Amino acid sequence: MPGLKTIIALSFVLAVGFLLVILSCALWNQYYPLLVVATYVIAPLPNWICSRCSNPDDFDSSGTAVLDLGRFCTGFFVLMGIALPVVLAHSALITTGAMVMSIAGGLLIYGTIISFGMFFQEESDF
Repeated sequence: MPGLKTIIALSFVLAVGFLLVILSCALWNQYYPLLVVATYVIAPLPNWICSRCSNPDDFDSSGTAVLDLGRFCTGFFVLMGIALPVVLAHSALITTGAMVMSIAGGLLIYGTIISFGMFFQEESDF
């Protein structure tokens, strides 16, 4: 069971991630990098929804297609969170500095969301 130090450390990393994304917007007066926050917040949802819909007690492989769909959608959103700032920088809508800060902040945000899920998931004993 994770303790208070884990919660504080993950909260600090999440705050640094949000700070990087907000600074990537505010320093250059371009607010397109805020779209990265939306993609990283939405990213774990397909995996969570599809894991709830599949039945792990089945012996056949019918539930694995739903899990694979959730993993594919989650991977798509994570890749979109990295590729979106690159495309915006390539089209000159944001600067390269904003792109780097946005990608770094987005990865910190997504990593923290995944870490919270790993540390605080309930283990069921049968």
